[in-house]
Amino acid sequence: MLKPNLHYFRFALLLICLGLIPVHDVWAQQKPYVIMISFDGFRWDYPEKAGLKTFDSLATVGVKAAFLKPAFPSVTFPNHYTMATGLYPDHHGIVANNFYDPVLGKRYSIGNRKAVEDSSFYGGEPIWVTAEKQGIRTASFFWVGSEAPVKGIQPSFWKKYQEKTSFSDRVDTVLTWLSLPENQRPHLILFYYHEPDASGHNLGPESEEIKPVLQDLDRKLSGFIQKLKTLSYFPEINLIVTADHGMQTTPEDKAILLTDYLDPGLFDRIEGSSPVLLFKAKSGKMDEAYQALLKTPHVQVWKSAMVPEKFHYGKNPRRLDFVMLADSAWTLIRDSGYPKSKGAHGYDPDNMNMRAIFYAAGPAFKQGYRSEGFNNIDLYPLISKILGLRPAEVDGTIPIFRN
Repeated sequence: MLKPNLHYFRFALLLICLGLIPVHDVWAQQKPYVIMISFDGFRWDYPEKAGLKTFDSLATVGVKAAFLKPAFPSVTFPNHYTMATGLYPDHHGIVANNFYDPVLGKRYSIGNRKAVEDSSFYGGEPIWVTAEKQGIRTASFFWVGSEAPVKGIQPSFWKKYQEKTSFSDRVDTVLTWLSLPENQRPHLILFYYHEPDASGHNLGPESEEIKPVLQDLDRKLSGFIQKLKTLSYFPEINLIVTADHGMQTTPEDKAILLTDYLDPGLFDRIEGSSPVLLFKAKSGKMDEAYQALLKTPHVQVWKSAMVPEKFHYGKNPRRLDFVMLADSAWTLIRDSGYPKSKGAHGYDPDNMNMRAIFYAAGPAFKQGYRSEGFNNIDLYPLISKILGLRPAEVDGTIPIFRN
C-alpha cells in the first residue's frame, strides 16, 4: 500500500486550519488511484492460449490470479454489478440480464434505456457511491449501474452506453479525466469494453479465429498503459485488468427447443436468457408447471426457494417461481428462430470455462505474485482497502496477495 507523507500531512493540516486550502485538495494528494478495466467475456486461460505479451508483463510486475470466479448466473449485468457492489446478484437485485420484478411491477432489460436508468432496480452500494460519499471523485465508462442514481448518487463522470464508441476514444476520455487538475480528477475509474465476449459468442472460445481478437486486445491494453505512463503520477496508479465471466463452447447438436417439452399456457412469464431461465407459473398451475419443467432434458430445475446454497440465489422475488439451468455446453432455445451462437456463458460458476482473468499492478500490489483464484464479490472490499474507504456491508472479503 502507499505510505502517507507525514511531513506533508502535518503541513497540509495547518493550511486547512488556516482556511487556506480545502480538505478535498489534501485528500487528492494523499490517496492512490485505482483504474479497473473489464474486458467482457475474457476467459481465465485466454492469455496462455493466444500468447499475450502485455498480460504476461502485467503478471511480471504485479499480481496474476489463477482465475476470478463469477457469481451465478455468470452473465454480464449481474456480474458487473456484483463486481461494483461486493454483493451476490440475489442480494443486489440484478438477478439476470432481463428479469421481472413482481413487487415493482416492472421489467428490467439490458436493452431498455428507461429500465437501465431506473434506480429502483439497483440495490446495494456500488463502489463509486461509497467513494463519492467519502469525498472521492469517481468515473465510469459504461459500467453497469452507473447510469442510474443509486442512493441518489452517480460517479462525478459517467457515460451513457454506446457500444460503437471505439476503444481509443474511450482511452482518450479516460486520459482527459486523469489530466484534470489534481482536486478535480477522479481517483477511481471503472472502464468497460465489450470484447472478447462478442467474438466468443460468434466464433467460439476454442476457435483459431478468436486468437487475433485476443491479440488485438493485448495491443489495445498496451497502448492504454503507455498513455498512462505519460502521467506524472503514474507510479501512484493501481491498474486492475479483469472480466465478468468466461465462455463455453456450445455445439449445434446440444440445443434444447423448449416448445418440444413445455406448454406455454402453463406460464405467465419466462425471463432470463440461455442457459438460465426464470419461470412464473399461471395461477393454479404451479404443480403442473413444475412437473413439466422437470421432464425437460439436460437441465436442472429448482423451485426458487430450493436453489442450491452454493449459488447464493434463493431469496430475491425477481427469480420468480422456478429457476432452470442448462447443463454445461447446452443451449436453451425458446423458439425455432432463436439465433445460435458458437459460445455462451451463464453456466454454473464451478465450470472452469466460466471463470475470468484477474491481473493487477501498482503500489498496492505485490510484484510477480501468483495468487489463487478468488470470487468477484471480493473486488469491492479490495478497492475500498486500497482507497482507504469505509466499506458498506458486503458479501465479499479482501483477498490476500502474499509472497
